[in-house]
Amino acid sequence: MYDRSYTIVDDQLKNNHYQNDIHYTLQMCQWLLKLIGIWPLLNNHTSRLEQLLSIVLMITCYSSIFFIILPSGHHFFFVEKNLYMKMKMLGPVSFCVFATVKYSYLARKGAFLQRCIRQLKNDWKRVQDPSHRAIMLKYAGISRKLITMCAVFIYTGGMSYHTVAQFLSKERTRENYTVRPLAYIGYDPFFDTQSSPTYEIVFFLHCFAAMIMYSITTVAYGLAAVFVTHVCGQIQIQIARLQNLVESKDRDLFSVIVHDHAETLRFSKNIEDALYQICLTEIVECTICMCILEYYCLMEWANSDLIATLTYMTLLTSFTFNIFIFCYIGELLTEQCSQIGTTSYEIEWYQLPAKRAYDLILLISISQYPPKLTAGKIIELSLNTFSSVAKTSLVYLNLLQTVTD
Repeated sequence: MYDRSYTIVDDQLKNNHYQNDIHYTLQMCQWLLKLIGIWPLLNNHTSRLEQLLSIVLMITCYSSIFFIILPSGHHFFFVEKNLYMKMKMLGPVSFCVFATVKYSYLARKGAFLQRCIRQLKNDWKRVQDPSHRAIMLKYAGISRKLITMCAVFIYTGGMSYHTVAQFLSKERTRENYTVRPLAYIGYDPFFDTQSSPTYEIVFFLHCFAAMIMYSITTVAYGLAAVFVTHVCGQIQIQIARLQNLVESKDRDLFSVIVHDHAETLRFSKNIEDALYQICLTEIVECTICMCILEYYCLMEWANSDLIATLTYMTLLTSFTFNIFIFCYIGELLTEQCSQIGTTSYEIEWYQLPAKRAYDLILLISISQYPPKLTAGKIIELSLNTFSSVAKTSLVYLNLLQTVTD
């Protein structure tokens, strides 16, 4: 575990706009974290009322998700005997289970996430050069775009499944009477979901739980995007300093570069400690859900159900895009940190005094072992990993078709 001193002397506060910059960087994640009650766990400056509200929200979120998992799980294991119907239930229920796991990790990793956020804020407070601040704002803008795209895909696909697909799909009749559709089944042993107002209440609770689960998924991607792009911004600042090293008359510039580079590597280690379990959950979830959604698309296409097919294709696109974002973020982190060594060699180091030129060997050596974002400290997140996940989902699809046929 790596930590650093966060005490800042007043005369070190160089960025007068740091509050707006921090708000711009964390705004979208902060909205979602407040919605699911996690934000007070990451913020020391919270009132007792906010902490109490956080507990109420967390209990509400868990209760809403378990309102789906428990009846559906009971129906899946003890009631339903039809293999095709079990497969229809497996995808939605497994998503609920993985969302619960991710939510638990977010709550459990509060101290690690708090350390990352505190260091991010500290970097914004201490940035001095306007060009360096512009670099940080650029990468903060990239993280906001990634979060927005992730949210659009997952909310659009998910809510389409809970609303449009349920009402317009062909599977709405049963023995000459119309079935009022629900995204999750398994409530019949407990109460009649087809009567009013029970149906309306259950349908609303399903949509409410879905919004919570999509918020959990989005905030997991969002935190990874914010932290990694912030690291990229810090790396680019160090590269800019390196490019000015030869012409600079500041003898302490190289010391500043090495110090900030070491802090950035520690930040990267903190990110890994905070997110590796969530990343592993995402890898497993996306592999399974992509396989199941591919199966659903084939089945609904065979049944000529266009609405259901389009809905499942939207969800498949969402999961594919989201796992791509995670892998892209991991690739970006490794690639950016490796650039330090390349830049150290490409500058006119031969014009430096021999002792200062020798010092560059340190940066070149360290850059040969860039930090990595991993899933469970087992799988390195990279574009190669994305390719492996896509191939694995297709392999499981063939196995699934063989078993169900």
